[in-house]
Amino acid sequence: MSTTEKKASFSVIVTVHDQAEELTTNLPLLLTQQYEGYEVIVVDESSTDGSADILKQLKTENPYLYTTFLPKYHFRQNRRRLAFTIGVKAAKKEWIIFTDITTPPPSDQWLSELEEFATTSTELLLGYYTKKGDVTLTPFDEISQAASIITKAERWRAGIGHDKWLRHIQRSANYDFIVVRANRGHEVLRLFAAEHRLQASKE
Repeated sequence: MSTTEKKASFSVIVTVHDQAEELTTNLPLLLTQQYEGYEVIVVDESSTDGSADILKQLKTENPYLYTTFLPKYHFRQNRRRLAFTIGVKAAKKEWIIFTDITTPPPSDQWLSELEEFATTSTELLLGYYTKKGDVTLTPFDEISQAASIITKAERWRAGIGHDKWLRHIQRSANYDFIVVRANRGHEVLRLFAAEHRLQASKE
C-alpha cells in the first residue's frame, strides 16, 4: 500500500451482559491495537454485575471508546440484534466489526491484518482465530455469499438444536468476528434476526 493511500477505518462493536470479568480482561486488548483510525463501541445490555462501572473507568482512559446501553424493557425483543443495531447507529468509521467480548484479538496487530483485506471489491469478511493465535480471513464480494454461513452460525450461538448437522455447523462455520462495510451493516443485522425467531420459539 502506498504511504499516501488512506487506510481503512474500523468501528469495533461489542455487546455485553453481566460480563464484568471479560470486560476487565479482554476489552483492553481491543483498546490497545497498534492502528490509527478505529473506535470501539460497547453496548451494555443493562448489566447488573458492575460492568457499567468498568466501562465508565475505561472510557476516561480511552477517548476512542464509546459506550451505550440497551434498556431492560427491550429484553423480550430481539436483544442481540437490537444491541448491535444501537452499535451500528453509533458507528462512524468505514468498516464495522461485529465481535464478542469472550473472543479477544490474539495480538495488537489484529486490525492491521484486517486492513490488508479491506479492498475495494470486498464487502464482507468472516474471521476465525486459530489455536496457534493466527487470524484466518474469508472474503466475500457480496453479503449474499456469506448469508447461509452467518445464519447457521447464529442458530448455533442461540443454542438452537443439538443434532449432528448443527454440530457440524458449529465446527466448520462458527466464525469469531464479522467485518462489513458500514453502509451494509443493516444487511448483516437482518441475518441475526433468524436466530431470535428460533430462540423465541423455545421460550
